[in-house]
Amino acid sequence: MRRREHAGIGFWRALSREPRRLVAMGLWSVLEAAPAFLIGHAVARAIEDGFARADPVTGLAWLAALGVAWLIAAVAARQVVLCVAAVAEPFRDGLLAHVVEGTLRQADGRDSAAVARATLQVELARDAFAAVVTTVRGFAFTVVSVVLGLVTLAPQALALVLPPFAAGLALFLASLPALARRQRAFLLADERLADAMTGVAGGLRDIEACGLQDRAYERLDRQVGDQAAAARALAGVTAARTAALAVGGWLPVVLVLAGTPWLLDGGLGPGVIVGTLAYVTQSLAPALGGLVQGLGVSGVRLAATLRRIAASAPAAPPVRPSLRPPSSDVRLASVTFAYGPHSAPVLDGLDLVIPEGDHLAVVGPSGAGKSTLAALVSGMLRPAEGEVLVGGVPAEQLDPDARVLIPQEAYVFRGTVAENLAYPRTPADLKERLDEAVAAVGVRELVDALGGYEAPLDPAALSAGQRQLVALVRAYLAPARLVILDEATCHLDPAAEARAETAFARRGGTLIVVAHRLTSALRARRILLMDGTRVTVGTHDELARVSPLYADLAGHWHPEPVS
Repeated sequence: MRRREHAGIGFWRALSREPRRLVAMGLWSVLEAAPAFLIGHAVARAIEDGFARADPVTGLAWLAALGVAWLIAAVAARQVVLCVAAVAEPFRDGLLAHVVEGTLRQADGRDSAAVARATLQVELARDAFAAVVTTVRGFAFTVVSVVLGLVTLAPQALALVLPPFAAGLALFLASLPALARRQRAFLLADERLADAMTGVAGGLRDIEACGLQDRAYERLDRQVGDQAAAARALAGVTAARTAALAVGGWLPVVLVLAGTPWLLDGGLGPGVIVGTLAYVTQSLAPALGGLVQGLGVSGVRLAATLRRIAASAPAAPPVRPSLRPPSSDVRLASVTFAYGPHSAPVLDGLDLVIPEGDHLAVVGPSGAGKSTLAALVSGMLRPAEGEVLVGGVPAEQLDPDARVLIPQEAYVFRGTVAENLAYPRTPADLKERLDEAVAAVGVRELVDALGGYEAPLDPAALSAGQRQLVALVRAYLAPARLVILDEATCHLDPAAEARAETAFARRGGTLIVVAHRLTSALRARRILLMDGTRVTVGTHDELARVSPLYADLAGHWHPEPVS
């Protein structure tokens, strides 16, 4: 039940996330539906006030007015498509995030069905969502326009048009549950066929070697037959759509033609009757046909796909409470971590204490586990054995405001310069501290070059080093007492790197720097040297004496020339 609610919430949340877009969509829809209201009046008046009275100018004027309405509707339709896209894309992103999170929680990552959901079903859901929003919106505005048009043109005709139209609509809506069931069965059969084909393709050599061709063929043939049967069953149920369209879309035409004498006796002219038929054939019947197609195919596909995605994703783990530690000291006790059950451990039984207020540089060759250590301390990864504590609190339960991790690739988004520097807070919250942080980290020149705090920021226009400077100011402004810089200054020149790291050291709290240059180690109080699963802690002089690896690293380092 909870999983179904997740999919449903995603649908309605996507609609309500952008209320301004919905309002704009409604306003443009009014203009798009204008021809649906005008067509009957224009045809009736063109006949009765124009051509029937030998006044072609008046007749053509009414038809020209209808043509202008169609041109305006075309412009409005384009804007409606843009509004629908603005709503559909966030829906797709949220659904894809749900699928990816569920797949990552799977015990076995080799889930071909999950891949099918991510690559096919999410795209189907996005397209179906857009189609449903477009068709239901268009249907509603068109029906209202036609009813208003008939009320003002030929109210007597409503008795001939609305009852069969309502009956056809009811017949179609009654068939939707069966359509949804058959569509879901088809999706399940499609997934089973994809899974079977993946298994056979991956084991072709073993199948050939063991002489299992006939068994593999029978299995695939059975899956193909099941999918074909599901497709035939789905096609059979869709026949209800044709019946609904005949009753709701074309029976009103027959009734209006059959009731023409009655309408004429009621004072309606021939032109008004033709206008009534125009309402039915040119607006009402196509609107019902679009709804039948949109809901009967896209709507049913959307419901079945969302239900399938929600039911297949494993339940989210219980949310652990976020705790704010009393201090920022870090303790690793017998920590072992590997990136898979059959992988060699990156860290093996590591014990480490980083007192509050310490400035620790982490150095070592590539692949030694420096970034892994940073992720464990920040709580992004959990150890297989042992524990990582920050102020006595398990790292994975830390309050987000208690620590900040800046990786090598800095995140910058479209917005103002101030919004990027202050994220996730607002510039107004940090107005007094913003100048202080910019000056301390050494970003004033960049801010001025970008046009000041209120200038728009284009991420693509920034270099990697400039993006890192923005992220460093953001970290400096954070309330966290534990700061972890995972090669967060690797794209800066040595002088800028020195200024930024010095600023963080003076900021207070505990600072851990995964060093890109050995100069970062020289500025630290202590150095952690990582060499595979072996670690050594000490000062620069101590490590140079006791560690051949560190002595080799120091021997290949040349100080940057002072400009």
